Amino acid sequence: MKAIRIHAFGGPEVMQLEEVERPVHGADEILVKMYATSVNPADYIIRQGGNDLLRPYLKLPLGLGLDAAGIVEEVGNDVKDFKKGDKVYGVPNFPGDGSYAEYLTAKASQFTLMPRNITFMEAGALPSCALIAWNGIVDLGRVEAGQRVLIHGAAGGVGNLAVQIAKAKGAYVIGTASPYNVDFLKQLGANEVLDYRDQQFDALLNNIDLVFNASPVRDHATRVKSADLLKEGGIFVCTQLDSPFSDELKDALARKNATGTHVGGGGLAYVSSLSETTRLIEEGKVKAVISKVYPLDQVSEAHRESETKHVRGKIVIKIREEN
Repeated sequence: MKAIRIHAFGGPEVMQLEEVERPVHGADEILVKMYATSVNPADYIIRQGGNDLLRPYLKLPLGLGLDAAGIVEEVGNDVKDFKKGDKVYGVPNFPGDGSYAEYLTAKASQFTLMPRNITFMEAGALPSCALIAWNGIVDLGRVEAGQRVLIHGAAGGVGNLAVQIAKAKGAYVIGTASPYNVDFLKQLGANEVLDYRDQQFDALLNNIDLVFNASPVRDHATRVKSADLLKEGGIFVCTQLDSPFSDELKDALARKNATGTHVGGGGLAYVSSLSETTRLIEEGKVKAVISKVYPLDQVSEAHRESETKHVRGKIVIKIREEN
């Protein structure tokens, strides 16, 4: 089978399309015939050699890719929830051989059935970002109808899903983004969209119940200003796992008796999160946002575009044609 592998850390050019052995599943695993994956910031961070959190897990050569959408080809003896031919999506084992491949094996518990009303390309754009958005908005953010939610990086892969999930839960949603994405986010359900470059969100907002920081930019000042906008007892959730909270931010949260945490800090309720996302998709309340689709042999170009950090939604990698 064909798969992307890297034998050295570096730029997009280190990714090589190689012929490798098809993996063999374990008793609690499934073999997935891949149709689509997508590009996440973690992919190019790993390709570059990782950060302090990831580096200890990276052993060359390795594969890249977190998201997976495809058809179950084989199931292990202990797998009860899937059968050959099921359409599934999820995030395979990490660290592992990645999802930029024609086939992969992963624990069955890391997958769930695809929504019935979407394509493989759409499904490939969703899993990791949906898990993060659900964890931040629902599990940790405990969003409720009528609450005011501020989402930074609202047009990105995680941010756009956070907007949709918060809206589906009945929240009043405010997003920060570039002017190019204002109408796009309002179409997704955002009640207000602020230009992160020209509008001072801290001067325009107050009484925020939940701040969800999904921006790819590590900006200490934005964090502190956001904490100052929270209501008494509010919640601040951040996706930037590699960037610990400063003492100044902790003090700002303490002044509001607010809770601050990173996604994953409360544990990812894996299957239930994806299953709930599936329900919202099938109800028409959440959709995948795809900026562009690249074939597997153009993954380097896909990474270069992703690294601009100005992608609306997700860049999808097509592994094979849909039937």
